[in-house]
Amino acid sequence: MTDPSPAPPSLDPATTALINVHWQRDIVTPSGAFGPFFAAEVEARGAVERAASATRTARRHEALVVYARAAFRPGYTDLIQNCALYEQVAAVKCLQDGTPGAEIIPELSPAPDDPVVTHARISAFHGTELDLILRARGITTVLVTGVATNVTVEGTARDAVGLGYRTVLLADACAAADAGAHEATLATFQLLGSTLESTDLTAAFGRR
Repeated sequence: MTDPSPAPPSLDPATTALINVHWQRDIVTPSGAFGPFFAAEVEARGAVERAASATRTARRHEALVVYARAAFRPGYTDLIQNCALYEQVAAVKCLQDGTPGAEIIPELSPAPDDPVVTHARISAFHGTELDLILRARGITTVLVTGVATNVTVEGTARDAVGLGYRTVLLADACAAADAGAHEATLATFQLLGSTLESTDLTAAFGRR
């Protein structure tokens, strides 16, 4: 049977954006509200360091870098508790805008000119100006890093595909609660986009 996976992408920095998803204290640090779910796997995979490396590479090639953060208004007036994930947010009272837990970790701090979108649903495109920001810059390809691979990373990537963007998951710069969930997303996404290792990003930007 023919492998349906596309060839490794070549990337034009002028039309490529790197979207860093949910690199927030409450999500990826051991002391964060969701730390018991994600922190160990994030550390085991070296995902923070790889996402930071990918970000530096994108900046060096002058590609757009965008951040997506989950945060809710004080009092959680914008939190719809229609699934276990959002019920947990309400129960432990995390990711409230303006609190330390909602902040992006220092290792991946946005630069002053980096767009940062805040969203209250699974996809970073839902209810935000992310699509408008990308189209205004002429972006046609998006790279995605972040946590969790099988939740907001995948949700954002699938929406990007639906909106017409060529979409690439940076596989080693993402993490889920366990390796199985992470690998399952990478496998199913091959029919929608492609995957790339952060270590291959420099070469991909040069393959034009």
